[in-house]
Amino acid sequence: METTTVTPRNLLELRPWHFRPFRKAAVLGAGTMGAQIAAHLANAGVEVLLLDIAPKEGPKNAIVEQQFQKALKMKPDPFFDEAAKQRITLGNFDEHFDRVGEADWVIEAVVERLDIKRQVMARVEEAAREDAIISTNTSGLPIREIAEGRSEAFRRRFLGTHFFNPPRYLKLLELIPTADTDPEVLARVAWFGRFYLGKGIVVANDVPYFIGNRIGVYGMMRVIALFEQGRYTIEEIDALTGTLVGRPKSATFRTADVVGLDVMLDVARNLYEKATNDESREAFRPPKILETLVEKGALGQKTGAGFYKKEDGVIKSINPETGQYEPPRPLNLGDLDRIKSIPDLKERLRALFADEGRAGEFFRTTTLDLLAYAARRIPEITDNPANVDRAIRWGFGWELGPFEIWDALGFEQVVEGCRKLGYALPAWVEEMPKKGATSFYRQEDGRPQVYYPVEGRYVDDPIPADEIRLAVIKADPKRTLWQNAEAALLDLGDGVVLYEFRSKANALGQWVMEGLLEVLDRVESDPNIRGMVIGNEGRHFSVGANLGEAVMAVAQQEFKLLETFLEKFQEVMQRIRYATKPVVVAVHQRALGGGCEMVMACPNPVAAAESYLGLVELGVGLIPAGTGTTRLVVKAAEQAPHGHPSEILPWIQKYFETVAMAQVATSARQAQAMGFLPPHARIVMHEDRRLFVAKQEVLRLSEQGYQPPTKPTRVKVLGKPGYAALMVGVDQYRKGGFITEYDQYLASKLAYVMTGGNLTHPQEVSEDYLLALEREVFLHLLGQPKTQERIMHLLQTNKPLRN
Repeated sequence: METTTVTPRNLLELRPWHFRPFRKAAVLGAGTMGAQIAAHLANAGVEVLLLDIAPKEGPKNAIVEQQFQKALKMKPDPFFDEAAKQRITLGNFDEHFDRVGEADWVIEAVVERLDIKRQVMARVEEAAREDAIISTNTSGLPIREIAEGRSEAFRRRFLGTHFFNPPRYLKLLELIPTADTDPEVLARVAWFGRFYLGKGIVVANDVPYFIGNRIGVYGMMRVIALFEQGRYTIEEIDALTGTLVGRPKSATFRTADVVGLDVMLDVARNLYEKATNDESREAFRPPKILETLVEKGALGQKTGAGFYKKEDGVIKSINPETGQYEPPRPLNLGDLDRIKSIPDLKERLRALFADEGRAGEFFRTTTLDLLAYAARRIPEITDNPANVDRAIRWGFGWELGPFEIWDALGFEQVVEGCRKLGYALPAWVEEMPKKGATSFYRQEDGRPQVYYPVEGRYVDDPIPADEIRLAVIKADPKRTLWQNAEAALLDLGDGVVLYEFRSKANALGQWVMEGLLEVLDRVESDPNIRGMVIGNEGRHFSVGANLGEAVMAVAQQEFKLLETFLEKFQEVMQRIRYATKPVVVAVHQRALGGGCEMVMACPNPVAAAESYLGLVELGVGLIPAGTGTTRLVVKAAEQAPHGHPSEILPWIQKYFETVAMAQVATSARQAQAMGFLPPHARIVMHEDRRLFVAKQEVLRLSEQGYQPPTKPTRVKVLGKPGYAALMVGVDQYRKGGFITEYDQYLASKLAYVMTGGNLTHPQEVSEDYLLALEREVFLHLLGQPKTQERIMHLLQTNKPLRN
């Protein structure tokens, strides 16, 4: 193998050059998980052989092709783009198993039956190359038992991999080595999983259901058992276990319905059977309500009924006493709105913990139970509390893991609460105060540390060298170089600065945009600054311009103020594009409207693979006017090899339809195909690495002698003939009833700008001419009552209005 000795503690220190990446993989089993694992490997550029059993009759590839077709239709899409789909080759176990020998990594993902997995492994040992790594994907079967009967050489290159479903979107990848697994094998899979698959890697012990499911399923089973007692309704429990406490909005019962109640029942039964040494094993005895629903065929979302069922437009929930679906009853949870209004999650949790009503009682009962259970599982499932927190955050979508919640509530507060409710704590927790430890996490000389129970002391929990955490930067006041009410300029070191949005939803309002102009002046004039990153650690990069400010200005008839702001907005985008020092926009998650335009303005953006870009302004009755429309017109002209109108029209048509239909890219790769990202954009699979990669991009561009793009002096536009061509399709959509009359009007205004305005024939115009057209049409539309209705509806309901 190709690296120095590694241990589970130093896995995150591995750098991009440690190993050769996997180029070919074989996935055995094309079911829900196998097909999606294959899809994500293909997303990472791997050539994948996807195999499944051959049917007894008919075409040998019938099963694998059927499963692959299901994957192609899945929502959300497991593939980044069309190119990823082409990297998968289908085959069957009868005819193509020998091709497993071409793979660098063989992943078995067949049915969760020990006997079948062992049979497959026997065949893999015969077919696989001697240097190929082999893993079994399972959510809880013992890894060592799957490898029984295999040679020592096989077992050294064998381990468990537990991808969470859906593999593309859920960050957690649990790796489960056996006592025989070569540490270098573990390291290579961890390295590839992190860099190429974008995964958060957690190494788990080979125990029933590992870390994430062991803790997460325990919590769900205990909550379902509490529901069976009839003290809280489903709606009340989901209100108390969703976004209020930093968990996904699907909370408990909607999550169960999405996962599938049959799947949950199997997991609970398996855990009850396997976790024989767990003092809380009875918690996994399947709840009666779960067994009853599965027996009735109410398996959740896939059957249209589970804990919830939609009838006559009403979402009803199961009554455990009657077994009938009933309309939701009013929540009886006291002053929950007051607690919901607390913006900081940790403060919100403390307020809920202190609540004397039914909401507080539920939170204390379920949370203290879970925290105590998590503590009792150490060191069985892992030595490290941080691994538990990471597994729950990355696998279940919680904002805070159990031990982070414990610290937020207060160490002694939780210990006393557990004693009061009779929840047993392990001896190591009781001994922590004697060793001067009253939290699970701390900072020591600027280094993050976690309490390590096995050693009875704090150990370093280092941030990977290729990740930049803004919280760490901001902890040092000297590294904040400038700030206003909604933004700040931070020193990343090495002559690179970062402009961070701090507005609500990272909206691009007046303070953000004026601040950008100010810091761009500073960056360009300061010889000690090499360049700037624009990025943040918000849930989304930016939802676009601050529509609230626009509505207020319209209400006060301040159209001159709006025109000035729009000019300033365009000026900022142009400054980003043509800055004399490199400015790198680091985008992640949603970048809509003005946020997308900022990415488009950047000559050298860095994008997390999971970036969703779109010019969605027509949905609120406007057009992109922060240089976005102009940027697409210029791009279309540049893509015409000879500049002929007939060459330009197909590109203009494509971009016009993209904007008119408010299409949003579902990945960074798709954003490239849609024209929102340039072909050379750096795409980072692991989202937490994006700011580091953006900083390195600034340094690279600076080091080679940065030359900004040349501003185009003339841009070929199509005039009225192009406008007429664009409107043919719009008119057909209107006649077919697919769009409203106002949608048609908005599309006509967009076509007007994209073809150069009121020009009788194709001709060349300046970039500034197009920007003026953007402003003219945007301000005109902002004054329209129907546009104002759309904006107000979106602000009030967070849903678009078609009027």
